[in-house]
Amino acid sequence: MNFEAFQQSLTTNTPPANTNVYLQSLWHDAKGDWDHAHTLIQDLSDKSAAWIHAYLHRKEGDIWNANYWYTKAGQRMPGYGLEQEWEELVKAML
Repeated sequence: MNFEAFQQSLTTNTPPANTNVYLQSLWHDAKGDWDHAHTLIQDLSDKSAAWIHAYLHRKEGDIWNANYWYTKAGQRMPGYGLEQEWEELVKAML
């Protein structure tokens, strides 16, 4: 699957079949279900999950918590918009 196909999947009611939990979380976030996106990722301990977790808390507006998760992910909070970060995350998780 490529980025364009993933974006196209947002017109459906379920995430694409056989996508990993990271992409499922980002798919639910893009569909406006922050809670489900967060639930999918919150108990995972790897750096990819931490990066998505950081992004979700940044989107929520909880900057302190976002910074904590960016640090766990080995990332810095970006100085650009959430849409661009979402795209970077999807491309990184594909």
